[in-house]
Amino acid sequence: MTALRMAAVAAEFGRDLEGAFATVERLIEEARADGVRLLALPEACLGGYLLSLDGAEPDEGPPALAPDGPEIRRLAALAGEMTVVAGYCEAGTDGRRYNSAVCVTGGDVLGNHRKVHQPLGEDASYASGDRFHAFDTPVGRIGMMICYDKAFPESARALALDGAEIGVCVSAWPGARTQAAADLAKDRWKRRFDLFDRARALENQIVWLSANQTGTFGSLRFVGSAKVVDPGGDILADTGVPAGMAVAELDVAQALRTARRSMGHLRDRRQDAYTPAAAATV
Repeated sequence: MTALRMAAVAAEFGRDLEGAFATVERLIEEARADGVRLLALPEACLGGYLLSLDGAEPDEGPPALAPDGPEIRRLAALAGEMTVVAGYCEAGTDGRRYNSAVCVTGGDVLGNHRKVHQPLGEDASYASGDRFHAFDTPVGRIGMMICYDKAFPESARALALDGAEIGVCVSAWPGARTQAAADLAKDRWKRRFDLFDRARALENQIVWLSANQTGTFGSLRFVGSAKVVDPGGDILADTGVPAGMAVAELDVAQALRTARRSMGHLRDRRQDAYTPAAAATV
């Protein structure tokens, strides 16, 4: 049995790309010193997220980066032997901008995901992705998603059906826009964030890493709460609202076998009982 040491980050990032890289380098070195082999950084950590989700604040958005450009190569070089997932604004070859996540290791890009589900006014700034897929990495088969993607069970289920052993969700998930709690730890949107993390891990019986932004940016106040969740939906490590790194060690293959031994949620599905519309989405 081989245990994998993994970590999810809660940290604050803004528009300053050099400042972002300084933070990313510090976090990678901190994780490396702790023996971490898989590290999840937040959505939009390279260049920051949006100032608002309703267009209330003028916002040119983050810098758009090519997935094969110098910034992503720089990230891959920093990752070294570690497998690192990070969010960025992707400059598509079609001339559109995408809210994306990239997975890198050893100087190489292993996978890229474009956010599919867009909340509120995000579609004014980004085009939407159109698929979910898993891919092989040195630490196992991974599937990525971004923030609001995890509110849709079909997203994680599609990744699990594609063989994902580990789901990595990177977020810039804010607190509630109305009736906001003074204490973010008691915020209802934080509660939803946490519930989605546990549910997506449990229903698909996969390991789950959830990274998120912290602090404030424009009108948004992020809930942090980076965590590692096991295939039974139990939280192994959690930063809470403050910035930090949730670190856990787990034999992923053994954890999946144990979780699926008696009740295998993927194995026991009854596709014949689902409506045609639902069956077509999973």
